[in-house]
Amino acid sequence: MSAPQDDLTPLFHDTIRRFLEQEVAPHYEAWEAAGEMPRSLWTKLGEAGLLGIDLPDELGGSGADFAIVQLALEEISRQGFGGLASAYNIHTNIVMPYLLHIATPAQRERWLPAMASGEAIGAIAMTEPGAGSDLAAMKTRASRTESGWRLDGSKLFITNGQIADLVIVCAKTDPAAGARGVSLFLVDTTLAGFSRGQPIKKIGQHASDTAELFFDDLRLPEDALLGEEGAGFAYLMQELPRERLGVAAQALGAMEGALALTLDYVRERRAFGRAVGDFQNTRFTLAEVRAQIDVGRAYFERCVAKYRQGEMNGTDAAILKLQLSEMQCRTIDACLQLFGGYGYTREYPISRFYLDARVQTLYAGTSEIMKEVIARSLLGKSDAA
Repeated sequence: MSAPQDDLTPLFHDTIRRFLEQEVAPHYEAWEAAGEMPRSLWTKLGEAGLLGIDLPDELGGSGADFAIVQLALEEISRQGFGGLASAYNIHTNIVMPYLLHIATPAQRERWLPAMASGEAIGAIAMTEPGAGSDLAAMKTRASRTESGWRLDGSKLFITNGQIADLVIVCAKTDPAAGARGVSLFLVDTTLAGFSRGQPIKKIGQHASDTAELFFDDLRLPEDALLGEEGAGFAYLMQELPRERLGVAAQALGAMEGALALTLDYVRERRAFGRAVGDFQNTRFTLAEVRAQIDVGRAYFERCVAKYRQGEMNGTDAAILKLQLSEMQCRTIDACLQLFGGYGYTREYPISRFYLDARVQTLYAGTSEIMKEVIARSLLGKSDAA
């Protein structure tokens, strides 16, 4: 039986913090410049026990509470490693739970121990060129063959796409059935017919690789289907709350990290013969940032508790993701302003916090989509939707 969460949390937090300081901080600038992180980082994460935190022991995990994964995301973001946080969120907080909750025992045994060790890296492919958040408009198709499935199409903006060994791919198996015609597939990236485009150049999170993926007459075995045929959309809705919890954890960590940098700066920087922190505008700005973080954390912790009890719904997740991702952009912008011109230089880490934050309102569902989800919970589906 796993130790209680309260006993494990300090141990894992210390492990995460020390790992980041020793294995990530000395190299992160080089990874940002290269636009990728080495595969060796993933095996080191696995050796440290940080990839299978809430997996059962028999699948290579530690059997700890899922909230410790959110703690890891928060600490990675607090230290200013936004690209790593997003890559880690996809692999550990999204792909692995899909397998744990939906896959067959054989599928779990094939992939999860390798993912917990860092031997295999995971990605999930939903977004397509021209479709964006509109999953109903996806054009990737999976059709039955005598020996399994044929997959054709492409996906865009896929985190971990350049290095993934396993990709969960959303595809239409019945184009006439709308949401009920979507299925999920486990795609081994060594199969013929799978290819990757050139890495996508982004304004932030440079260390996290992002790719376009192509499936050209890709033949899959029968057991590549994840869950039931036609149930893909339901599975996405089932797993989205945890994905959005991860985005919120990243937001909280990044805001805490940016605030800490700003407090250090305004204490040391002087203007007009005074510390910048002595000006009322600075003090009021920082007070507002602190207040927003604390309010955001309170709702986050409420959602964690609801998720643990199986009570967190899609509206909860949409409110959390909307508020904390927008808050992250807003508060870090306020922090950067207090640095003056220095905040606009890459010499000061606050600039990376600022650039890395921007994508948080876009992936895992844009802010506009979150508002629509919340509105539908209040008013039902609109005529225009």
